[in-house]
Amino acid sequence: MPHSLRFAIPRARRAKAVLLAPAVSVCLIAASAPSPAVPLGIGDRLFPTLGNPGYDVGSYDLSFTYPGSNSRPLNAVTTILARATERLERVNLDFAHGTVESVDVNGAPAAFARTGEDLVITPDAPLPKGSTLRITVRHTSDPAPMKDKDGGWVRTADGLAMANQADAAHLVFPCNDHPSDKAMFTIHVTTPEGYTAVANGLPVGSEQGATTWSYRTVHPMATELAQVSIGRSAVLHRQGPNGLPIRDVVPAKDREALQPWLKKTSDHVAWMENKVGPYPFETYGVLIAQAQTGYELETQTLSLFERDLFTAAYPKWYVESIMVHELSHQWFGDSVTPRTWSDLWLNEGHATWYEALYAEETAHRPMEERMKAAYGLSDDWRATGGPPAAPKGPKPGQKISIFRPNVYDGAALVLYALRQEIGRPAFERLERAWVGVHRDGTATTAGFERLASDFAGRDLSKFFRAWLYGEKTPPMPGHPDWKSAAGRPGAAG
Repeated sequence: MPHSLRFAIPRARRAKAVLLAPAVSVCLIAASAPSPAVPLGIGDRLFPTLGNPGYDVGSYDLSFTYPGSNSRPLNAVTTILARATERLERVNLDFAHGTVESVDVNGAPAAFARTGEDLVITPDAPLPKGSTLRITVRHTSDPAPMKDKDGGWVRTADGLAMANQADAAHLVFPCNDHPSDKAMFTIHVTTPEGYTAVANGLPVGSEQGATTWSYRTVHPMATELAQVSIGRSAVLHRQGPNGLPIRDVVPAKDREALQPWLKKTSDHVAWMENKVGPYPFETYGVLIAQAQTGYELETQTLSLFERDLFTAAYPKWYVESIMVHELSHQWFGDSVTPRTWSDLWLNEGHATWYEALYAEETAHRPMEERMKAAYGLSDDWRATGGPPAAPKGPKPGQKISIFRPNVYDGAALVLYALRQEIGRPAFERLERAWVGVHRDGTATTAGFERLASDFAGRDLSKFFRAWLYGEKTPPMPGHPDWKSAAGRPGAAG
């Protein structure tokens, strides 16, 4: 059957591999701070201790010094510019895997302490609401895997890359590690001779000798989408649609072998622009790493891929559809970022949708057959992982376990049902409007429901309540014969 291969091959990140790691101790050398210093969070339903209240980050400036070994800590300096949204006696940052040497707030030394996964900073005097914060943290950034933690630095055959989803950026640098607080990034990486460092955004210069590579984003970015690649890499440049700079980063020894895949990106971008409008960022490219992660990742402007995806014996249509999946995230997830992790289906459902649509239009893999197969499994997915917009929380020590089939094909099934419900023309207008209205911002499931109702010309709240939050999969509009795997029609929950 056309869809059987689809379910036989473990598509990127549908069932993310758990990163098993030995225990590594975390050491924070803290100046004395008044007690109690307590961990805080913004109350995300899935990650309640993630993020911090009281301030809004405007920018990060990150500096890393790579020692020439991916098993030794990097020396680092993180500078955060933020605005206090309330009076602050302390400032909490998410940071869990490194040694803190010193902290300054607005140029003056500040006391600090570690509690839970927070770095709690106490300035000399309370910070008034509306005031500017310039926080500088001198620390190490440890690439060794941390016990019971997913992601952060990923060791490659020749260096390092980052995989910070869902909540692992604070294993790399101090930050407000929640997608609701997007910010601008400048990233500097100093490497020994012979290494190349690449990061999100566009280059802003380098220094010779012990080379320092610098990059800056032009658009705001969530911490989970930060990317730094360090290795013996080749950086290949080409021009995409409308003059878009395309920059690919690959192991230098593989540059020729990977060229046929890299040349496809420009056509992929053109295909996506035809569906949803202009590419939303300043550059794009693929980072191909010789590493074992079990998934690919849509890091902003530079998507991370395992080398094995391109060298194993997967069908060409399958590999290209995965490339389009990560590319489509640049619109759905990166430019339009979920305000909470419960809104994850908006990212993964859309990326899976365009992955499947690309396979249908270019490789004759019918969308309807894939969606019918997904429908048959949807009740089981909801039972295991929760409804698409109310996913169950992660397993202990496995934060990436929220990335279950219910937010991939289960969520794409919701979009298919929506297209069936409101018609293809209205659905396609909705998709373009969604990424246009929310570009460079954050968005919610409720916002998508409202916009869809506007384009449908009627209230769709009952439709979305059943499809996004029901324990059982509702009947599919236009396909009353579709049945669950148990052999019965779907029933609204």
